[in-house]
Amino acid sequence: MAAGQRGKIRNNISDSLLLCKILADIFRINTLYMIMAAGSGHIGSSFSAMDIITWLWIQEMILPNEKDKNPSDIYFSSKGHDAPGLYSLLIGLEKLDFELIHKLRRLNGLPGHPDVGTPYMEMNAGPLGMGISKARGMAIANRLNGKQGRFYVLTGDGELQEGQFWESLQPTANGRFSEITVIVDHNKIQSDIYVKDTSDLGDLEQKFRSFGWEVARCDGHNFEELKKVLAHFKTVKDRPQILIADTVKGKGVSLMEKIAEDGFYKFHSGAPSMENYIAGLNELTDRVNKLLLEANQEPLKLESVEMPSRVAPQNSQKLVAAYGDELVKIARERKDVVAMDADLVLDTGLISFKNEFPNRYFECGIAEQDMISMAGGMALKGILPVVHSFACFLTTRPNEQIYNNYSERTKIIYAGSLAGLLPAPPGHSHQSVRDISAIGGMPDMLMIQPSNEKETRMALRWAIEKNQKSSYIRLVSIPCELNYKLPENYFLEIGKGVFLSEGKDAAIMAYGPIMLSEVMKAKEILLKKGISLAIINLPWLNRIDEKWLIESLKNYEILFTLDDHYVAMGQGALIAATLAKNQNHPKVISFGVEELPACGQNNEVLKYHHLDAESLAERIEESL
Repeated sequence: MAAGQRGKIRNNISDSLLLCKILADIFRINTLYMIMAAGSGHIGSSFSAMDIITWLWIQEMILPNEKDKNPSDIYFSSKGHDAPGLYSLLIGLEKLDFELIHKLRRLNGLPGHPDVGTPYMEMNAGPLGMGISKARGMAIANRLNGKQGRFYVLTGDGELQEGQFWESLQPTANGRFSEITVIVDHNKIQSDIYVKDTSDLGDLEQKFRSFGWEVARCDGHNFEELKKVLAHFKTVKDRPQILIADTVKGKGVSLMEKIAEDGFYKFHSGAPSMENYIAGLNELTDRVNKLLLEANQEPLKLESVEMPSRVAPQNSQKLVAAYGDELVKIARERKDVVAMDADLVLDTGLISFKNEFPNRYFECGIAEQDMISMAGGMALKGILPVVHSFACFLTTRPNEQIYNNYSERTKIIYAGSLAGLLPAPPGHSHQSVRDISAIGGMPDMLMIQPSNEKETRMALRWAIEKNQKSSYIRLVSIPCELNYKLPENYFLEIGKGVFLSEGKDAAIMAYGPIMLSEVMKAKEILLKKGISLAIINLPWLNRIDEKWLIESLKNYEILFTLDDHYVAMGQGALIAATLAKNQNHPKVISFGVEELPACGQNNEVLKYHHLDAESLAERIEESL
């Protein structure tokens, strides 16, 4: 971690090009540390954009001061993955407290993606394609309020697959928003693979010009070229400008600048290995020290910090891997099954499917609406699409397309991974705690969340082989150590659950491996206090068998429900509504997420929302 020389270096080096070279790599060093300490983050995107944002913040932008906040320029990232790099820069420029360098993706620290609760974060990001629209809205507000200032918006090149990006170009040109400058971080790699292999962008310069924008292209790591282009853009008074900055993903650390031999980029997200961390740190430090010597400055001083210890779960259940494996088995049996994915093949368990059935696997890129409608077209012609993405994106942006498919009465399997409150480090844009409410109201669109690998395989088989209508399978992505087992003779019946543990004082219904594991631990805590809690796994999220429910709860005066979702419109609300139809029913007390999900380490966030075992035990005891 680089420290102690921030102001000294800025004040003692007058050569702006040399200064930016030095600072950009210092910011990379601290970004690398932050991601390593957090255990996750986006190195590749942060490093590819680092030279661009360093030049903007050091040399180009007019920043507000205490006395005069007008005019001032605004920068924000539409792609959002580069947040750690921006945090590092802001810490280095002493605009954020230095101690925050230790709090990336921690509770009350720096969120995994930009959030307006953090100083200098001008918009929330995580979902893609929104940046130019937000900038145009801010520019209109400035015009209405008589304020001046430029807007610099960074986008990714994979982001250009999102429809909203293209929707935003024409009205921004029509409105002659010359105060808006967009920079495309064109590093040629989206999450894990080359952009051209997913959806070739074609002649970007001509496309942007056809919308009426001023267009330029340069090396995004060459400060002289950046200086020249941005100076020209400031002379343009009748149209917005867009710079295609050719960059390298992972720029600055040679081992992070390459696609691996298996064809996938390995440094998009997640922390590097200790070996790669040390290699990257040494390479960056050596280069900075050579530049400091050239500038007649002292070598870089590094602070040592003990890294948090992380113990991998033992004998963990991996539901997404089980899902992918079962899908391959089914595809061997059924030729009508195809798999579709939205730029997340490494995260959705489809590598084996892609390798074995390349002609039946479709990488649709960062274009969820297009993917869902394409699946609808396939289904109209007798194909059975199994459509994958993160739950937060799969059920929201293409919500209208899902409903359109539903209205055509075809059959499609939707699989949303990264479902629920955890993992929490990426932040609320990736914590899918509203997907049950987003699509759960469609009659006959049955939603199911499995609790372990066995139930995951059963859920997929049920959706494909038994259910005649469309299904949504909600999958937790993180490996889970489970403290329960399903009964040996267990099988799926629509709307019915199963007792995992008997109890006499109260019952609780939950679903999924995270909440069921916490409830099982809570049960042990309560037993020591003389409270006996029955635990029921109910995997059906929007369908309940009323007779089964009444019969199962006939001996209980209190039922607790636990949602890995917002309490509002979650499974608990459906359970309460179902029971309310009957004259004699237990009192229902619902737990779940009740505010915007917090960002932080998983254990921090569970506790913050009072959904960890200790908090649940305390809440149940108080209620009883």
